[in-house]
Amino acid sequence: MRRFLRENGLSLAFGGLFLLTLAGQAVAGTADYNAQQATRQLPGIGFWQYTTSSTYAADVTENWQSEYLQFFLYVFGTVWLVQRGSPESKEIGKEGPLDDEQEQLGEHAGPGAPRWAVAGGLRGLVYSRSLGLLMGFIFLLSWGAQSIAGRANDNVERLRDLEAPLTWGQYVVSSDFWNRTLQNWQSELLAVGSMAIFAVFLRQRGSSESKPVGAPHEATGVEN
Repeated sequence: MRRFLRENGLSLAFGGLFLLTLAGQAVAGTADYNAQQATRQLPGIGFWQYTTSSTYAADVTENWQSEYLQFFLYVFGTVWLVQRGSPESKEIGKEGPLDDEQEQLGEHAGPGAPRWAVAGGLRGLVYSRSLGLLMGFIFLLSWGAQSIAGRANDNVERLRDLEAPLTWGQYVVSSDFWNRTLQNWQSELLAVGSMAIFAVFLRQRGSSESKPVGAPHEATGVEN
């Protein structure tokens, strides 16, 4: 068990923190929702009723879709785009996909290689892009879920204000949907872009996201 925890510490730690913050958001969201209900002289709701509501679902999914958009763009973007001096970038002049030998694909696969990488062909083609494809799929799935939950939540507010509810098509072109969407996109893109630049000049000793402390600022694609 100790070995398992040590070898999977990164995923277990972030997974645990994710569950704690998700639960914390539900607790805080319930309190905030009930406070708003009180100001309107309306009855509050329980914790479980809130966590199954469109309000909670919309808040959660709008954050998820922006995170997976970030990963999708970064995974595919770093194939073709480089940043001089960044440990997150490939070396200058190596833009684009590598050949099968460099990627250890098909006949070039070594012992212990994934079966789809050894198979090559269509399976190798799909597997060689599977990370980006999965990130893109989860992004679209969570973005779709956001549009459904967001519409339901927005219609609750509209009915409360005696306004006609919106169809799904009307909602996805509405200001509420795009305000929720774009405020998350811009924050994720800012975070990724600033990390790529800051890592050129700043260091974090012992982190795989940083260059060695003494590495030149111009050193590209170098990690601890």
